[in-house]
Amino acid sequence: MNAPRRIEQADRDPFLDHYLEVVGLVERLHRLLLDVIKDEFERLGILEINAVQGLMLFNIGENVVTAGELKTRGYYQGSNVSYNLKKLVSTGYMSHRRCEVDRRAVRVGLTDKGFAIRERLSRLFARHAEGIGHSRALGDTPIHEISATLLRMERYWADQIRYIY
Repeated sequence: MNAPRRIEQADRDPFLDHYLEVVGLVERLHRLLLDVIKDEFERLGILEINAVQGLMLFNIGENVVTAGELKTRGYYQGSNVSYNLKKLVSTGYMSHRRCEVDRRAVRVGLTDKGFAIRERLSRLFARHAEGIGHSRALGDTPIHEISATLLRMERYWADQIRYIY
């Protein structure tokens, strides 16, 4: 059995190195965002929901959706969507009702309590946007260019997914 070949610095692909750095950064940024939301909830004494659930409330906003729609719109993946929706309904942040067209589906939307959380997160994000703008944390790169770049990356990754049905 041959030992794995050590990759010499000259053999390394700089684009691949930067790509892997971006992949790790995207993951860390998401976890940091959840920590920021968690800290805000703790500061405000909101302890019955977690950061993921708060972010769900923020992203759903005015919409009335099914769990399946949350997945197909790309907001959330995995089996914990149903758990989080059930928790948000049981704690009074969301309401649910049977869909008129497909009685098997349940449609959910924010309650007044859910909208209050969404408003708190909106204020948090507005403070952050103002702080980032004033601190020049982004350097000379306009935020719309960063957003456009991330959207192109999102489209590329979405195009790589092969659905088997």
